[in-house]
Amino acid sequence: MIGFRARLGFLLPPGNPTVEPEMMALAPPGVSLHFHRLHAEGVTGSLDGQEERNRQMVASLDGSAQVLAMVKPDVMVLAHTSTSYTLGQAAEAALVARIEAASGRRMITAFGAVLAALAALGLRRIALATPYSPATTAMGRAHLEAHGIRVVRAINLPGVTNIYDETPERAYRLARMADTPEAEAIFLSGVGMPTIAILQAAEEDLGKPVISAAGAMFWHALRCAGVAAPIAGHGRLLRL
Repeated sequence: MIGFRARLGFLLPPGNPTVEPEMMALAPPGVSLHFHRLHAEGVTGSLDGQEERNRQMVASLDGSAQVLAMVKPDVMVLAHTSTSYTLGQAAEAALVARIEAASGRRMITAFGAVLAALAALGLRRIALATPYSPATTAMGRAHLEAHGIRVVRAINLPGVTNIYDETPERAYRLARMADTPEAEAIFLSGVGMPTIAILQAAEEDLGKPVISAAGAMFWHALRCAGVAAPIAGHGRLLRL
């Protein structure tokens, strides 16, 4: 990999306008980023039909991963959290194993990165905050609890029509809404909701870790690629 310490590959849902600029802004010198879109029909980012689009993206993963693998990334990331909720624990693990075997590249998911982040920070008791429907939020809670994480509160942001229309200000509001004394940390699910810009301020205001799916997947991808550079200004996870 001439000129680069590491290459990170991201498999994105169609229509997500957030991930590329957020990840590019975080990238340390010597780390190259590569993106490929999954396939799904319908209004991307809409809460209506989200489950069906998740399944369509899963169906397109094998082909998309083979294309992305051509740039020889050190790690490939499924940059879509709710897909893991749709799959469930066993099917998510099987999908990762299948993609790794077929592509010859390391594969992680945004949700798996969140689990790694919680473990690194020693957190087991969280509040879950999402821009999803109540039904998808409930699936997220169940998926976390299946992995041994205690979810002391789970809320979804009111008034969401399309996740990709949300703003950092609304993400900050969601973190504040989710907070409860019982929670050791706040987990902001939803890679399509812009969160990176508000992590530091939310942590300072709430006095506890605020972990987003986007921040966790970038941190974990770097570590899986052997890059340990801390990134300041975006919360304590990215400083590890």
